[in-house]
Amino acid sequence: MALTLFNTLGRELQPFEPLIPGKASFYGCGPTVYNYAHIGNLRAYVLHDILVRTLRRRGFAVTHVMNITDVGHLSGDNDEGDDKMVRSAEERGKSVLEVADFYTQAFFNDTDRMNISRPTVVCRATEYIPDMIALIKRIEERGFTYFAGGNLYFDISRFPAYGELARLRLDELKTRTGVDENKRNPQDFVLWFTKSKFENQALVWDSPWGRGYPGWHIECSAMSVKCLGETFDIHAGGIDHVPIHHTNEIAQSEAATGKHPWVKYWLHNEFLVLDKGKMSKSAGGFLTLQSLIDAGYAPLDYRYFLLSGHYRSQLQFSYQSLDGARNARKSLLDRIRALAAGFLPSGGDSAGSASAQSKAETYCSAFDKALDDDLSTPRALAELWGLLRDSSVPAEVALATVFNMDQVLGLDLAEAVERHKASGENPEVASEIEALIAERALAKKAKNFVQADSIRQRLREQGIILEDRSAGTTWRRGAV
Repeated sequence: MALTLFNTLGRELQPFEPLIPGKASFYGCGPTVYNYAHIGNLRAYVLHDILVRTLRRRGFAVTHVMNITDVGHLSGDNDEGDDKMVRSAEERGKSVLEVADFYTQAFFNDTDRMNISRPTVVCRATEYIPDMIALIKRIEERGFTYFAGGNLYFDISRFPAYGELARLRLDELKTRTGVDENKRNPQDFVLWFTKSKFENQALVWDSPWGRGYPGWHIECSAMSVKCLGETFDIHAGGIDHVPIHHTNEIAQSEAATGKHPWVKYWLHNEFLVLDKGKMSKSAGGFLTLQSLIDAGYAPLDYRYFLLSGHYRSQLQFSYQSLDGARNARKSLLDRIRALAAGFLPSGGDSAGSASAQSKAETYCSAFDKALDDDLSTPRALAELWGLLRDSSVPAEVALATVFNMDQVLGLDLAEAVERHKASGENPEVASEIEALIAERALAKKAKNFVQADSIRQRLREQGIILEDRSAGTTWRRGAV
């Protein structure tokens, strides 16, 4: 079975056939680094990670490019509001670049803790301004722009295919807007802002249209064309990018290059949903990965939770559901550790027998079919669990196959076994220790520090030393 992906452009499952055999070019929308990533944002990057791992498992040489937006992203995607970076800098009393540096590092700290692989190329928008200007000039030379009120706009009426991704009808769009009277059409968008838009813009550059800064949409087009070429295989991002950001990217990129399609496959993940709707920084009170850690959860508990839902389905978040993911991951680790330590019975076949290998390969084949079917991680997890529960598969074979599967799932299962071996603990004893650590974390969350200290002391009397770190609490044997 070939890898099939749901292409938003066309709204159908399509077999993945790269432009260059054996190679896969992929651009994933990155963060605007004006604040911490919230846990809903992280869902997109887990999808990107699973995609890249699956492509590499299929033998493709993957070039994964991701942007870091540190200029030009307004609070409204349709050129409304103020600059997110400038607003954040003013609120914090820092320069824009200081804010960008801090939250870029915070972002990668979160993705590292979530075991999300780093992209092949990371592009900071402020480092690609000349490329953006060059691409805008190409768009202008081909007759797709107009200059009004000091800003250079993209004229969507000159691009008949506008809205194909979002299934917008150009003839149904209004011709004027009350938000920006310089626009001929409300869906027109800015390619280059000048001082006429924001008098105190922190970061500005010289350009053929005046001293100013780029619009948000042009950043992704310029950086992807620079790093991947004028056409490439896959572009991914959140479902909220479809009607404006990605629609505008397509229009300006194809207007500049004259090539259609600019991107062959478009992948979009659905929202992480709270009781009050999708998570948003603008609404305030958003949850970060650190807030989950402070509540006693490990980053990989949250990764497991995300893998349990298909990326194209909305995923309802609650602490109760995260508890379920934590318990499931704990059970998974306990079973793997028990197999590795010989505490669970193996099957009747020897590890090297053809029958044992055949059984394991059956599970592995079903695992791969799940991933080939639009990256179905819930089904892939089910196959992993099916293998672990099949007592007829010898432990050695089962573990090797599980670790092979985990190269895509990214749950660090082999590393967990090695850590357990280093501790020298019986799985049941280790499980009891981890349960007490979880109980202590809940006590700290409830500000019951007397109980938390009591648990720490109880473990210390057993020779267990706790170490509280940003990624969670770890333990080791030590002197009482």
